[in-house]
Amino acid sequence: MKAKIENIVSSIVLGQDIDLAHFASSVEGIENPKRFPGVIFRITQPKLAMLIFRTGKVICSGARSRGDIDAAVQKLLKKFREADIIIKAEPTIEIQNIVASSNLHFKVNLDILAMECDNTEYEPEQFPGLIFRLKEPKTVMLVFRSGKIIVTGAKTPRAATMAAETTRSLIKKTSAVIEAEP
Repeated sequence: MKAKIENIVSSIVLGQDIDLAHFASSVEGIENPKRFPGVIFRITQPKLAMLIFRTGKVICSGARSRGDIDAAVQKLLKKFREADIIIKAEPTIEIQNIVASSNLHFKVNLDILAMECDNTEYEPEQFPGLIFRLKEPKTVMLVFRSGKIIVTGAKTPRAATMAAETTRSLIKKTSAVIEAEP
C-alpha cells in the first residue's frame, strides 16, 4: 500500500539577509503583499510557492518530490542572479512535513475504531474523520469512513507509506472494518 505524496513543505536557508524591496522591484513574478513580512515567488513547473523572508529563510510548499524542491531552488537562485543578488553559500534544504493520501480498500466504522484504538480522537459533529496519532513513524492520520486516509507529519515518502501501512494493519486488527473491497 503506497501513499501518494500530495504536498511537501520544506525550509530552505540561504545563509544571508535578502533585500526584499530590491528583489521584488528587480524581477518579474515576485509578489510583495502589503501585510506580509516577505515576498512570494510562485513557480508553474513544478507548481509550488516559495515564501522568502529578509533573513534568508524560505518556506517552500506545493512540491511533490525532493526533485521538485531542488528544481525550485535553482529557479529561485536564477531569479536572485537576475536581481544582482549573489547567494554565497549552498542553500540548505530540510523537509518539514509531508502530506500524503492513501486508500485502505475497506470501509471503517469510526465509532468502533475510536473505542478500540488508543491515540484517537473522534468528534463527528466537528469533523467527519477520525484523528489517529502514530508514535512510529511519528505522524497523524486522518481516517475517513470511506477508507480514505490522509497522512501528515511524515519527514520522508517512505515514512508516509509506513504510516499508511501501519494504520491499515492496526485497523484490520479491530472490529471496525465494515467491508473489504474484492
